[in-house]
Amino acid sequence: MRFALDAGQREFARSLDAMLTAADTLAVTRAWGAGDHAPGRAVWQRLADAGVFALAVPQEYEGLGPLPAETAVAFVELGRHAVAGPAVETVAAAALLSRLAALGETASAERFLPALASGGTSATLTLPDGGPYAVDPHVADIVLAVDEAGLRLAPGHARVRRSLDPARRLAAPLPGGEPLAKGPSVTEAARHATRWAALATAAQSLGVGLALLDRTVAHVRQRTQFGAPIGSFQAVKHRLADVLVALEFARPLVFGAALTMAPGDVAAAKVATSDAAYGAARAALQLHGAIGYTAEFDLALWLTRARVLRSAYGGPGLWRGRVVTAWE
Repeated sequence: MRFALDAGQREFARSLDAMLTAADTLAVTRAWGAGDHAPGRAVWQRLADAGVFALAVPQEYEGLGPLPAETAVAFVELGRHAVAGPAVETVAAAALLSRLAALGETASAERFLPALASGGTSATLTLPDGGPYAVDPHVADIVLAVDEAGLRLAPGHARVRRSLDPARRLAAPLPGGEPLAKGPSVTEAARHATRWAALATAAQSLGVGLALLDRTVAHVRQRTQFGAPIGSFQAVKHRLADVLVALEFARPLVFGAALTMAPGDVAAAKVATSDAAYGAARAALQLHGAIGYTAEFDLALWLTRARVLRSAYGGPGLWRGRVVTAWE
């Protein structure tokens, strides 16, 4: 099976990279964390215009998909540029509603999917394996909640909590609201949405790890000790080589999972990228020395993101268990 990107996918990645570089996403993400969402909303609409949020939406609902491989391509770039906002959650919501439509529950799909695809509506959600909190519900236009009663449109959210990542806020959806669907179809759609959320999170983690590696390599080439760049020291070379190997082993797992969307493949991608990005963060923090600990230094945006993505939609233990189950 071929996991390499084709020419169109590589061009898509390059165009997103150029767009996000021009948008100065690091400043935008800092503004988002400080409560100024206007620059982030502008970046969101540019991503929507590039088709990012249409990739998980079927064509009959004004989308481009479902295209999980292209979704993975996009989220690698979102991770590389530390983009803020409930992007994973919007894609997962689109996957949830799309799967419900495929199972005959079309009303919610017709109501929400065209606006999600166009970027006119952002979404966040809670899923059974994702914990009780939704990401950025105070910013998202709709908050969906899946629980034992089914799927509902939440009427709001509880008190907003800080996350380890300053550009993420968490809150539990309020009880009640409008019921949208119930029964076995919701259970199946929630499993489907969780796979999409895990894939997008894995791709984002890969991008975060690559950004951390790039910045650390640049730093060790400039920082000197004993009259030589620390990047010339054998121990530093070995440490960064380990990071590179972990990321390069994780990359084909992400795109392999995007090709199959099989539960075991998605689980393996989530585990590998979480570990690789976390390892990149640990190496980056150590090799940057004292400046790596400062929130004012841009490296902190990726350090904190690597940690929260590691536990998003279930920690490594949950996904390792799913790898084992899939192989039994």
